[in-house]
Amino acid sequence: MVDEGRRSGEAADGERPGGRQPETGFGVEEGQLTLRERKKLRTRQRISGEATLLFIRRGFDHVTVAEVARAAEVSTMTVFNYFPRKEDLFLDRIPEARELIVRAVRERGADEPPLAALRRLVLGLLAERHPLAGVGEGFEHFWRTVLDSPALRARGREAVEEMEGTLAALLAEAAGGDMDRPGHDARLGAALIVAAIRVAYVEAAARQLGGDPVDEVAVEQAEVLRRTFEALERALPGFA
Repeated sequence: MVDEGRRSGEAADGERPGGRQPETGFGVEEGQLTLRERKKLRTRQRISGEATLLFIRRGFDHVTVAEVARAAEVSTMTVFNYFPRKEDLFLDRIPEARELIVRAVRERGADEPPLAALRRLVLGLLAERHPLAGVGEGFEHFWRTVLDSPALRARGREAVEEMEGTLAALLAEAAGGDMDRPGHDARLGAALIVAAIRVAYVEAAARQLGGDPVDEVAVEQAEVLRRTFEALERALPGFA
């Protein structure tokens, strides 16, 4: 995904102390990485950036992985070493989204409920115009590319299911339960939270595709998200 001229994408394997994954680049300053890690990060960013430009220009389903490899000046095998699936070349921030959710819930303050931590995360991403907030200059190209591709839409639905599963495990853990076997309350809570946030994101995407000013969408999206979390807190008092 391209973010205001920047090429997104962070790398995928290896791990630093504290659970950070150096080749993803999530939350890690480049100066903290080894030379090998920096090279892998830049390679991943280059591959994802070239793929994003090709997909937006020609449509996801009309570009092959081999063409992406040629544009990035790497082998097809190298592309798959960084991105197991073609869809992950464009939806390359799914791992980052999962990591941010995990960190928000697990690293929240002692007196901060899970819903408050998630609210703080989501509103914070929007305030900084992070690509995962879904609101920003040029984002309509990203949304249009996704909507035009059955494969990307399917991967997006799958990612939502993955996030729901991750969140259910986190809510179970926060309640002192078994995160490997979340109970009904945790699973229902995760489903409601993910569905509610998804509705807000879909509305923001539709407005941007309709040509509404980004700043206006961002301001109103923040209010929508605040109301969304207020409703979730009433519906899920056990996590509020």
